[in-house]
Order: sequence, then C-alpha cells, then structure tokens
Amino acid sequence: MNPSRPTRVVVRAPATSANLGPGFDALGLALRLDNVFDVRLREDGDLRVEVAGEGAGEVPLDQRHLVVRAMRETFERAGEKLPGLDLACVNNVPHARGLGSSSSAIVGGVAAAGALLGRTGPDGGPDRDWIYQIAADLEGHPDNVAPCVFGGYTVAYRDGDRWGAAALTPDPRVLPVLCVPEWRLSTERARGLLPESVPHGDAAFTAGRAALLTAAVCGHVADLYAATEDRLHESYRAPAMPRTLDLVRDLRELDRLPAVVSGAGPTVLVLCTVREGIASEESPEIVRQIDSISRRTGNDWDIRPLLVEPAGVRTPSPHS
Repeated sequence: MNPSRPTRVVVRAPATSANLGPGFDALGLALRLDNVFDVRLREDGDLRVEVAGEGAGEVPLDQRHLVVRAMRETFERAGEKLPGLDLACVNNVPHARGLGSSSSAIVGGVAAAGALLGRTGPDGGPDRDWIYQIAADLEGHPDNVAPCVFGGYTVAYRDGDRWGAAALTPDPRVLPVLCVPEWRLSTERARGLLPESVPHGDAAFTAGRAALLTAAVCGHVADLYAATEDRLHESYRAPAMPRTLDLVRDLRELDRLPAVVSGAGPTVLVLCTVREGIASEESPEIVRQIDSISRRTGNDWDIRPLLVEPAGVRTPSPHS
C-alpha cells in the first residue's frame, strides 16, 4: 500500500431530483438525504460488500455492485487495478423512485476511488470536476450526477467531449417536499415511453419554462408554479405511473402547488415556499402546504420535506 494515500475513506453522496418539470436531462436539485459509503483497503486483494437500508438483500454483493463498478472504472482510468476492499454501504436514498439512487452510488464510488488514489480538489476536498466527468460518462446523462457532485441547483449540459455544469444556490425560501410511493419504476422503462420527436410548439414552450425555472428557483419564487409546467416528457410517461401523474395534476390544479415528477418517477416533488425568511418544516406557510399535500395523497405516499444539500458529495474524516 502507498503510505502517502489513505487506506480508508467515508463518502456521503446525496439524493437528487432531476428534470424538475421542464428541465429534462438538464436541471437538478441536491437533497439532504445521503447514502454513506465506508471503504477500507484490504491487503489480501479480496472484496467484501455489506449493504444496510435501501436495497439490502436485493443488490449484488460482489464485483457487480454499482459502487464497486464505479470504483473499478476510476482506478482503471488512473492506470491502476482496483485493490481489495471492504465496502460498507448505508443506503438512505430509495431505489427506483426518481431520487438519483444510481447517481449517488456512481458518484460515491468515483469519489471514494479518487480519495484512495490521493486525488483532491483545490480546497483539499473531492476533485469535483474530475468526479463529474467520470460519473456522468458512467451514468450516460448528467442531470442527477451534477447536483450529486456539486450540490444546490445545477444546470448540466454537454460541451464537446466534456460535461459542463453550472452550480447555483437556490433561494432559501424554497423547501422541496417529496411524495414517495411504495411502488417502483425503472428509469429504463420510463425513458422507453418517450417519443422520438415532439411538436415544435411543445419544445419551444418547455424551453421557455426551463429558463424561467432557473430564475424562479434562484430568486423569483413567485414564478415557480408557471416555471414547473412541462410538455416535453411527463405526460408521455403517464402509462407507467398513472397515479403519479394524477397526483401532479391534482396538486397543481386543485391546490395550485408547483408539483412535478421527480426524475423518471414515480416520486412527486413539490417546491414549497414561504413569502419571507427561510423555509423550514416549522414555517407556518410550509406546514399549511404540507397539510394540503397530505390530504391530497392520503396514506399511500410518504411525505418527506427535505432541505437542499448545498455541498454535494463529501469525504469527511472517517472519525468525524
């Protein structure tokens, strides 16, 4: 083992909500709900994987594990072989619910490998742009990866042969509230329902709403309701998750709340706000909005208010 490199690293990689309505494959928000990956080097070259929480008893505990695959790719890009590992995963991000669980695993794996390789960013923490390039390559689209890496609100895009991202700070009056169902939906199935082309008018409408959404999330919160209207992808996915789209419609039309499908679904995201101050679960305005959501959803959905995660992926000291 290289004495100049760490032999253990702990990575916290947050949940994310992508698309946010009109921002298909581009816009994303980091949420304060982390998966935690504790990685130790082994001298005997073996691999041992443990999983607690979401996915326990379901995901593979060998070389096929997504965190391991991301770590292997990262080591190979550095010209090295993946060493023996003890990997302990504490998964808090629900699987197949449109909350970026795969991006969290990929980003967490790349960040862990980077730390074990001795790679750091200018501030001594994770080398975020380097992590982002590898993780977005592995995921194939950057909308969940960007907020997981950089935190806050992100605009992700392709720039030639590289991935680009603008990371912005959301207005503190905004509180994301999730409506998480028990049922699951794979991203592949949701993407398979999208048409090859859409009417030009719908594309133009959605482009305008996506531009407005960045302004709304980052200061013009009064425009959130208009800014979250989509004509590009949500309605096409209705056959795979009719109850999700029904809930989005009811929250928007009956309660006038800026509700959208989170990522590929089936979770619903509502961007709740207060008029002044900082939004929290205790804010009277937020409480009223959450109560309205709860009445609309009944007992079939887990209502989760979550703060925005400002920092993205972190590699705190194993003893912190």
